[in-house]
Amino acid sequence: MTDVFRGAGGCHVLFVFLVLMVGSSRGYASEPLVLDLWPGKPPGDTKELPPEADQTKPDDKLIAGRRIIKLGNVSTPQIAVYRPAPEKDTGAAVIVCPGGGHYILAYDLEGTEVAEWLNSIGLTGIVLKYRVPFRDPEKRWLAAVQDAQRAMSLVRSHAGEWKIDPQRIGMCGFSAGGETAALTTLLESRQYDAIDDADKQPFRPDFALLIYPGGLTAKDGNLLRDDITVPADAPPMFFVHAFNDRVTVQSSLLLASAVKAANGSAELHVFSTGGHGYGLRPTDEAITQWPTRAGEWMKEQGFLTGKAKP
Repeated sequence: MTDVFRGAGGCHVLFVFLVLMVGSSRGYASEPLVLDLWPGKPPGDTKELPPEADQTKPDDKLIAGRRIIKLGNVSTPQIAVYRPAPEKDTGAAVIVCPGGGHYILAYDLEGTEVAEWLNSIGLTGIVLKYRVPFRDPEKRWLAAVQDAQRAMSLVRSHAGEWKIDPQRIGMCGFSAGGETAALTTLLESRQYDAIDDADKQPFRPDFALLIYPGGLTAKDGNLLRDDITVPADAPPMFFVHAFNDRVTVQSSLLLASAVKAANGSAELHVFSTGGHGYGLRPTDEAITQWPTRAGEWMKEQGFLTGKAKP
């Protein structure tokens, strides 16, 4: 398998095993291509962490009756590129940011399972394994956003090779990954110094799917954080949240309202119940049918047809 993994670093055997295990069990058309994000140490990293590991415990809560992978101690951020079947390929792609409170990554629930869904509707799914736990207690999001910005530029630099339209690359994030995707979509400056030609490519996505995003409000929960603003050229955004989510629904309500105020485009789905952390696993809750509407929205916006709305 070594020809499949470029720059995987040898010491990350667990991650490679998880990718192969999940991919083979779910019938992807091919094994993912895995790339390191950074040619050396990521920006700002100085401490050595324990080995990367699945930190799921036997008595952890099941999601839709199944366990999840809780990947922790990520020091070498990577992307895993899952391609759709050629006859389905639309040329669009989505980088997926799993959640986990910036402590761990719900790597299958909000990562590889999302890539599988994206493949099924003709998109390349690119799972971002960003650094956890957070490095900066004052900016818990910083390392994740640096990795997400780098991932977007890196994917665009490979767009021709991978037959991806560089103007139809979105980002999908869940919970803390939703915060990561939202900030990557909104921030107008790169959060690290450019290091190579890949960083000449734009770092903002062309659209964003924010699924129960967290961390976007001020402490009282009634206003967006002071550092979050919506630029006039913000890309279209799609939101899903439950009113009874323990991660306040205000993150979605307030950001969607700010997009409206900036004359941007947003679609917001708020359900009365649904809780938090369901990913794409279907249950009796209506909210778990959100992928159907998200696929319709991407089609309506033109991201699946080669010509996005102006």
